[in-house]
Amino acid sequence: MAGGAREVLTLQLGHFAGFVGAHWWNQQDAALGRATDAKESPGELCPDVLYRTGRTLHGQDTYTPRLILMDLKGSLSSLKEEGGLYRDKQLDAAIAWQGKLTTHKEELCPKNPYLQDFLSAEGVLSSDGVWRVKSIPNGKGSPPLTTATTPKPLIPTEASIRVWSDFLRVHLHPRSICMIQKYNHDGEAGRLEAFGQGESVLKEPKYQEELEDRLHFYVEECDYLQGFQILCDLHDGFSGVGAKAAELLQDEYSGRGIITWGLLPGPYHRGEAQRNVYRLLNTAFGLMHLTTHSSLVCPLSLGGSLGLRPEPPVNFPYLHYDATLPFHCSAILATALDTVTVPYRLCSSPVSMVHLADMLSFCGKKMVTAGATIPFPLAPGQSLPDSLMQFGGATPWTPLSACGEPSGTRCFAQSVVLRGIDRACHTSQLTPGTPPPSSLHACTTGEEVLAQYLQQQQPRVMSSSHLLLTPCRVAPPYPHLFSSCSPQVESIPVFGALCSSSSLHQTLEALARDLTKLDLRRWASFMDAGLEHDDVAELLQELQSLAQCYQGGDSLVD
Repeated sequence: MAGGAREVLTLQLGHFAGFVGAHWWNQQDAALGRATDAKESPGELCPDVLYRTGRTLHGQDTYTPRLILMDLKGSLSSLKEEGGLYRDKQLDAAIAWQGKLTTHKEELCPKNPYLQDFLSAEGVLSSDGVWRVKSIPNGKGSPPLTTATTPKPLIPTEASIRVWSDFLRVHLHPRSICMIQKYNHDGEAGRLEAFGQGESVLKEPKYQEELEDRLHFYVEECDYLQGFQILCDLHDGFSGVGAKAAELLQDEYSGRGIITWGLLPGPYHRGEAQRNVYRLLNTAFGLMHLTTHSSLVCPLSLGGSLGLRPEPPVNFPYLHYDATLPFHCSAILATALDTVTVPYRLCSSPVSMVHLADMLSFCGKKMVTAGATIPFPLAPGQSLPDSLMQFGGATPWTPLSACGEPSGTRCFAQSVVLRGIDRACHTSQLTPGTPPPSSLHACTTGEEVLAQYLQQQQPRVMSSSHLLLTPCRVAPPYPHLFSSCSPQVESIPVFGALCSSSSLHQTLEALARDLTKLDLRRWASFMDAGLEHDDVAELLQELQSLAQCYQGGDSLVD
């Protein structure tokens, strides 16, 4: 939309969604601080799509994520629920009340050492309860994360990361964090384990009204709200929270885009019977209900399967990661998200969320898969045509939706983004008179190279592609997943894709087969949360019906 941002409101629902979200916002924040870098093209991505401006009670300008997040009691560690940018709730009460006050002080969680270093680098929490923010470069983003005694960027140790707030370096608005107090984050009792429990949370007036109030607060200040992106855990009861939230958004904000990213942590183990069965049921119920109420749904996981049978985690040729660490897995998924969401975050010629969803979800195909090459390999002296030709006929990206390898599957429609390639490398610099080794080497622009490559890989497929100079930021506290021999990496090129793929036919049918094998009498505790046996029968029918949408389809792409 000319003359203004096409705003997006983000919902983060669940603890693993918090991990992915923390990396996501850290990456957005790092990009803000580099907006004037002469080596990059300024203004390719519009930060106002995701961020809002505000002002503290002391007149300081703020720039915070347009975000609502929900998590369980005990998940914040030392982070305050109301954030640190605005006046504290207790202080407001003290100002309003003129009588005597009695203060009861609860022992706080010890601050994560990394977070403490971040606070000292960012500003000071003064005695009057107000956060004094240090100067911010360009008026937006955070200053470099260093301390006076440690000039190098700080990286949290893996042992120190317990919750997502341990490495979040972005200040949140007081209306962002919504805690579900009736369930516990830690321990074996009082967990939000089942889809029905999550649905019931947003049926309670307390939580439903709180979510609606926060939605109205953010939506009413938008000039042109293009839609909502939901980051939602699928493996636990937050799949039910996400389903009800998507239903609420669909009812109240008809016509806006709702793109849902269903998140699953790393691989699981065969010996955890109840957890695996609950994971299967939550994933199946979550995907189907989210598909009903969203414009587009994409499962995201580094695991190899959505079903009961554990599969090895996916392999990235240029990354060294530990699939058992949420800190690692969430960083990779956030990097993929930061790339595949580019179309609706562009400054010029943006693709709206609704248009992107319509392009990928025709004929009932509202579920898509994701893939990414992290980082995109471009050796010194190579051109983009050289690098793309190295893939041969193989799919260039690693699958990120636990739907198996994409080789041998059909793609019906795709949205592809390649970012972080220097303009000088976009085309082949052949000596005059030298015959081009391929048709890609004869192209005159990088956009033409990418479009022709996709046409060669997937003939007759509806494709949308974007080529950006702006790389993906991976500065600390992003984990060090790259070669131990390399210097500290702060940005990387990434190749990402969303695809409506026939691989979902097998995936959804496999989910249905796993469900039919379950003896639900053994898992009565899952059903006690408000689901009936008829709900499971209906789920099976819907899974099989959606699976059929992805079978064949040759005539759809002529």
